[in-house]
Amino acid sequence: MASGKKVFIVGPGFIGWNVLEHLVKENYEVTGFVRRQSHADQIKASGATGTVIGDLDDKALITKHALSHDIIIHTATADHLPSAEAILDAVQQRAEKGLHTIYIHTSGTSVIGDNAAGQYRSDKVYHDNTPSEVDSVSDNAPHRQIDLTILKVQKQLGEKAKIAIMIPPLIYGFNPNHKRTSIQIPTLTRYALKHGYAGHVGAGLSIWSTIHVLDLARAYVTVLHHLESTPASSPEILENPYYFIENTGDNEPSWKDFATVIGAELHKAGLISDPTPRTIPPENYGDVFQEFTEAVVGSNSRSRAVRLRQLGWKPVEKSWKESFAQDELPFILKENADHKAFSGYKGAVAS
Repeated sequence: MASGKKVFIVGPGFIGWNVLEHLVKENYEVTGFVRRQSHADQIKASGATGTVIGDLDDKALITKHALSHDIIIHTATADHLPSAEAILDAVQQRAEKGLHTIYIHTSGTSVIGDNAAGQYRSDKVYHDNTPSEVDSVSDNAPHRQIDLTILKVQKQLGEKAKIAIMIPPLIYGFNPNHKRTSIQIPTLTRYALKHGYAGHVGAGLSIWSTIHVLDLARAYVTVLHHLESTPASSPEILENPYYFIENTGDNEPSWKDFATVIGAELHKAGLISDPTPRTIPPENYGDVFQEFTEAVVGSNSRSRAVRLRQLGWKPVEKSWKESFAQDELPFILKENADHKAFSGYKGAVAS
C-alpha cells in the first residue's frame, strides 16, 4: 500500500463509519479504533483492513496505532481531550522522525452557540473562510479547549503536519445498513412519545444549521483530498484549520420548526393527540439533555460552509424534514423500547 493511504479512524461510529466506507471505496487502507468486538466485526464487514478494540482513555494504545498511520481521523466525540492528545503525541513523534501526518479532528458548532434558551433568533453568522470569526469565541465555549490544544500543536509543528478541524452543526440522517440515529431530533422525538407532545426550549425561536450525515461523510473525504493535494506551506493549511459543513444556507430551521414536524408526524401516526408543539418546562429537562438542555436544543448556531463549497462539495441528501419522516421516525417507532421509560440522552453530543 502506497504511503499516504493508511488511515486510522478513532471512533468510526455514526459519522466515522460512513467516512470509513467512502475511504474503503477509494482503496484507502483503514483501521478503526472501537470499543466493542461487535462493532469491530461491523466495520470489518464494511471493508476495514484492521480494528483495534480499546477505550478512549487509553492514550498509549491510541498513540501506538496512530504512529503507524499517515492519516488520522477522530470522529468519536468532540469532548474527549485525552484521545485528542494521544493523536497529537503521535503526530509530534512522527514529525520528529520526518514523517508527515494528516490529522482531521471533529469539533461541533456548539462552539459558536449562544445562551438564547429559545427566546430569540440570532443574526450572528459564522463563516469558515474567516478563521478570526471562530477564534472570537470564548475559550470556555463547548469543545473549544480541545480545539485550542490542537491549534497549539499545529502552530508548533507548522509545515510538519496538516491539521483540519471539522465543525458540523446539527446532524441528522440515517444509513439503513448501519441502523444508527443522530442525537438531537431523535431525543426530542422520544421526549414527545413519553410526554404526549412535541417540545421546544423557551419560545423555540433559536435556529441551527443542519447537515445530513452522508453529506457530512463526503465532506471529510473532500477535506482529506484537499489536504493531500495542497502543499503543507500553503496559508490554506497553516492559517485556517476550520471547516463548517451545512446544507441550510440562510434557511436554518428553528427549534420550534423541529418540534412542529415531530408533532405533526407523531399525530399522523396516531401516537399523540395534539400536534401543536409546546414549551418544555425546565423540570422536564432531565428527559431531554439534563442540565445541558438549553445549550443543546435552545441555542442559536449559524454556520456557513464557504470553504467546502469552494472545493466543489455540495449537499445532495434529503432535507431534515424528509429524512425524519421517511427514515428516522420509522426506525425509532420500531425500537423495542418502552417510550414512557425514556429518561433523556446521557451520552456525548457530537454537535
